[in-house]
Amino acid sequence: MERIHVPIIIETDEDGYFIVSCPLFKGCHSYGKTIDEALDNIKEVIEMCLEETKIEELNKFVGFRELELVQNA
Repeated sequence: MERIHVPIIIETDEDGYFIVSCPLFKGCHSYGKTIDEALDNIKEVIEMCLEETKIEELNKFVGFRELELVQNA
């Protein structure tokens, strides 16, 4: 069994739920009331994605950056 490390993005929505995404897969998102619940849920989704996608075919995660924008008032 091969171990892989995947990037996870964690956000919160307006209701306080934790939204998690894995950018290696299109449409790979889940959520939970706690971070632990959200991470457990995204693990299941990632496992389903891996059943359909070979590791060699994964999107390549480059990194995370912040972009500053000026909002017109």
